[in-house]
Formats: sequence, C-alpha cells, structure tokens
Amino acid sequence: QVGLVESGGGLVQAGDSLRLSCVASGRSLSYYSVAWFRQAPGKEQEFVERIDPTGTYTYYGDSVKGRFTISRDDAESTVYLQMNSLKPEDTAVYSCAASQLWSMDREDYDYWGRGTQVTVSS
Repeated sequence: QVGLVESGGGLVQAGDSLRLSCVASGRSLSYYSVAWFRQAPGKEQEFVERIDPTGTYTYYGDSVKGRFTISRDDAESTVYLQMNSLKPEDTAVYSCAASQLWSMDREDYDYWGRGTQVTVSS
C-alpha cells in the first residue's frame, strides 16, 4: 500500500511559477511510476505527465510541454511538479498517482492522493 499526499497548490497570477509536491508513505515509491493528473471544473480529468521508477524517462501531455517539469527524489519519497509560465487554463485540482505500469491511463493507477488546488488568475 502507498499513501500519497499533495501540497504546494495556491492562487497565483498568469506567468508565475509553482512547485507541487507528492509525498508517499508506506511502500517505497521507487517501485512505481508516478503521474500527475488534473481536473478543471466541469471537465474530465486530464493526464499531465509521468515519470518512470528510475527517474530516467518522463512523458508530458501536450498542454504542458515546455512549461512543466516532473522529477523525483526517492530518498525523500517525493515527486515534484515544477510549473512555470502558468496560464489561467492551468487552473485545476492536481492529483498525483502511482502505478507499476508505464501508462497515461488513469485506470492503470492504483494509488491516488486527494489533490491540491491550483488557481491561476489572468
């Protein structure tokens, strides 16, 4: 079992940066790929990006490519999402999830955090 808790969300202006953290408890996070998903009001949940268990490979959704960077520190059981050049359309609840598969499908993720709200004003 893995417990995940996100933090770092908040209210920022367009063009600002935020860094989200996803801290794991229980089984070591090093066994899992970790992804960030987001859900805006009235919209379906959207894949943001993921990182493999070794931290070698990442995959970004088109909407965040070049602006967001995922990284991990397994010694701290933490995965980060550095978000730069934020836009109002990035406003959403951001959730991290862990999987033993290399996937961008939410159905393949077994463990989820509750999410952290990111609001970007124009």
